[in-house]
Amino acid sequence: QVQLVESGGGLVQPGGSLRLSCAASIIFFDTYTMGWYRQSPGKQRELVATITHKRFTNYADSVQGRCTISRDNVQNTVNLQMNSLKPEDAAVYYCNADSTRRGVVWGQGTQVTVSS
Repeated sequence: QVQLVESGGGLVQPGGSLRLSCAASIIFFDTYTMGWYRQSPGKQRELVATITHKRFTNYADSVQGRCTISRDNVQNTVNLQMNSLKPEDAAVYYCNADSTRRGVVWGQGTQVTVSS
């Protein structure tokens, strides 16, 4: 069964940090581009960061310099380290696995709240 399970969300004060993790139950995980997306109420889901199977990374301008995406192809995990969090970073964060051959998989999401 193909599955992505996110963890690590929660409540953090502005300026704080969180580390999101995604555990993937996917065959050939190392061939997928993995990503993190987020969606806040009333807004469309947007890209936060992606990392290819060759570990090329891409970040949204809004998080560039504050977030780091990484992957472990042995543990089949992808992480998102988020620093200097702002209230506008509050959203449900979704893990994504994308393969041109095998399709797209989404996780169920994890809530990030940034508030004092």
